[in-house]
Amino acid sequence: MSSTTAPSGLARARKGLAPGGPGGGSPNPGNQNRKSRLSAQTSRTFFWLLLPSVILLVLIHGYPLFQAGIQATHNGNLIQTGDFVGIENFQGVLASPAFWKAAQFTLLFTIVGVFGSWAVGLGLALLLRTKIPAGGTFKVLLLLPWVVPIVVSSTAWNWLVATPDSLIPSLFRNLGLGTPLFLADPTLAATTVMIFKVWVSFPFMMMMISAALASVDNTVYEAASMDGATRWQQFSQITLPLIARSTYISWILMTIFCVNDFPTIYLLTGGGPVDATTSLVVLAYRTVFQDFATGPGVAIAFLMTMTLVVISVLLYRQIRKSSVE
Repeated sequence: MSSTTAPSGLARARKGLAPGGPGGGSPNPGNQNRKSRLSAQTSRTFFWLLLPSVILLVLIHGYPLFQAGIQATHNGNLIQTGDFVGIENFQGVLASPAFWKAAQFTLLFTIVGVFGSWAVGLGLALLLRTKIPAGGTFKVLLLLPWVVPIVVSSTAWNWLVATPDSLIPSLFRNLGLGTPLFLADPTLAATTVMIFKVWVSFPFMMMMISAALASVDNTVYEAASMDGATRWQQFSQITLPLIARSTYISWILMTIFCVNDFPTIYLLTGGGPVDATTSLVVLAYRTVFQDFATGPGVAIAFLMTMTLVVISVLLYRQIRKSSVE
């Protein structure tokens, strides 16, 4: 008898039924209806509360986006809309060598900016978890590159590397290493801009990772040490999985920051020399405000936006997939 009732009981349990019969243990239909009504009322309340904010966001962002779409499909300038040309502006942009050169630099700039700042921020966040002398003061000093206005930071870096008589080129010369022209040589200029981006961005990554690490219980590492796990195993199998969600979020934000970063590049090099540090946002600015070609410039901005949307969606899917067991 038990052999026949046990599978039956398991089957009924999977269906959420009690052993007493088909209706046994089922929720009260009256309670279900009352919960459904409360849920519907809550949904309507949230809808009416959110509606004014949604309308405001649509007016603030939707209208400029609509106007940008009009400009991207016309051959006008800053004063006149011009004639309708359809997708000719996008075709011209995609056929331009300058666009692909700027896209290549933007890609390299973003990769170095995101992963370089993340690596530095992760290392410093792990260091700050240890007991170091004057840890609070050290943390405040590490935040200075992010807190100081970008105009001040770029001016300081220009003072350090801009001319052959600047501090760092003079130091190289005194060491017998020649006089590198950090902002005049295309390769050195691109390298300098990317290092500068890492320098001004790592505090943001450090704070994101520190906040994620603060929620990790130290007993997890103590248990892993008792089981014989090495430091690398603890880092790769405990630390990285536990901060995975924060990592993906910081990557999304930093990717957006890097692609849209205009002042870091323009204040340091102006996009030069010979367009070696011209990113897509700098190219869009030049096209609109220096060449007065509004259509192609806005088309570049649209292409940047679509690329960022795709990257954000892909990383957001990784956020949803990442889970901590």
